[in-house]
Amino acid sequence: MTSTIDDAYATCLDITRTEARNFYYGIRLLPPPKRNALSALYALARRIDDIGDGDLPLDEKRAELVKVRKNLGRLDDLDEPVYVAVADAARRYPVPLGAFEELVDGVETDLADVHIADFDELVVYCRRVAGSVGRLCLSIFGPAGDSDFETLALYADQLGIALQQTNILRDIREDLTNGRVYLPADELERFGVRVMLDDHGALDDPQGRLAGYIRYAAGRAQDWYSLGWRLLPYLDWRSGASCRAMSGIYYHLLCRIGSNPVLVYDQRLSLSAGEKAQVALTSLAGGRS
Repeated sequence: MTSTIDDAYATCLDITRTEARNFYYGIRLLPPPKRNALSALYALARRIDDIGDGDLPLDEKRAELVKVRKNLGRLDDLDEPVYVAVADAARRYPVPLGAFEELVDGVETDLADVHIADFDELVVYCRRVAGSVGRLCLSIFGPAGDSDFETLALYADQLGIALQQTNILRDIREDLTNGRVYLPADELERFGVRVMLDDHGALDDPQGRLAGYIRYAAGRAQDWYSLGWRLLPYLDWRSGASCRAMSGIYYHLLCRIGSNPVLVYDQRLSLSAGEKAQVALTSLAGGRS
């Protein structure tokens, strides 16, 4: 069984290394047991997310998500590597498996055309698809010393919501092409914004109203990072460095978007490998910039 579990974790580490272009810079800062466990949780979260974003027909996507729900209730009976690793991680750490159920709820929202009415609705969505991941990470990080775990879970949830707001601002164009608009409709109306593409396939913004809205939304998302970063003093040094690195990469991306919104009009913006590495190194030193 040890060999089987070791192989399962190796599979999850490979998935994380290949697919987690941002998170892996933080995950690699953890000691091996926590690195393995968090990679297992990421691999399953990634699988759930990929079901929603994949090319399967809608009915098959729904069936696959139902299958994930069933599998979460019988982890010990499965021999597929990702589930084997998650089951072992759940035996070693207080993993809130219900957070995966919330993630499935969020992905189910993505299966139809998405239109968000207001920011409260957006927060609910972000909590499902990213706050859930924040709470999963917290279960592996673990607080240092005696702490109010419910309060720390709130901070982890808020940090996940901050990261998802960053994703939404980065992916406005890509989401639109998939029939999804996550920007709250009441706010778009207030700013006089219609989210659409121009003749060249870029986001259309003839009067600069979309740019103004993106700056506004980026500023609000920065406040959510401040809320979530209240978690950091309660984590041990390695876990704190990992958390700072993962969130810091997204925060730097958010700041870039907020300072120059047009960067997301025709491309999927990202930091370079060197910039991500610099954030990780700064995180080891205890900083966020």
